[in-house]
Amino acid sequence: MENQTVVVTGLSNREFLEQYAQPGRVGLCGGTTRVDLAIRHAQRRLHAEHRWSDWSHAFLFEGRRIDGQHWVLESDIQILKKNIQLGAQENRVEKYFDEKMYPALAVLDFGLTETQVAKLLCEALELVASRQHYSLRELIGTLIALRKPDLRAEENMLARGRSAYCSAFVKMLYHGLGIDLVPGVTGKNTTPEDIARSPLPHVKYLLVREMPGLKIAALGKKIKTGVQDRLKKIRRR
Repeated sequence: MENQTVVVTGLSNREFLEQYAQPGRVGLCGGTTRVDLAIRHAQRRLHAEHRWSDWSHAFLFEGRRIDGQHWVLESDIQILKKNIQLGAQENRVEKYFDEKMYPALAVLDFGLTETQVAKLLCEALELVASRQHYSLRELIGTLIALRKPDLRAEENMLARGRSAYCSAFVKMLYHGLGIDLVPGVTGKNTTPEDIARSPLPHVKYLLVREMPGLKIAALGKKIKTGVQDRLKKIRRR
């Protein structure tokens, strides 16, 4: 398999996921909440032009269940009425049907065999059953490593046991199959953007609409450049 990107247009989130979600594939989404925007903004350091990332969350597709619905396995923070889910969990894929909340989606197919998919999902379900935690502490450690790239290949300085945030959860599960999605970056320093850029052979199905935050970033860059040009002219006088 060679790396291939298939850009999809004209579909709703629901139609896109119904068409491309398959057991064992990796899902990525770019959200518009304040937390999502903060994560996308922090990953700008991975872009040569400091462009905001399109991605704020990563998860695994579990496949259709007896209810006929696609389900996902993920490590996430989900606040529901009178209930907070924090850590490894199962959710219906309909969670990502809202185009305004999730204007960017991707499905990554690494060509797993049926045996690999079964092993991957069994291990993920074990983490759900054992209530593996979502680690805000490790997320902070990853943000620190983004500022100091030499730390990315080292253990997360705020690592703790039995915990992982979203993209670390995905990388860890694939690592259990002997597959390193992001060579050179430790599991608990892995970001959604890293997974989106995985150098391993895969097919990426991509649905991206206009992303909130990008206009703001572009305007900020334009203003900054204008100020710098103005200061240069003043100094020349």
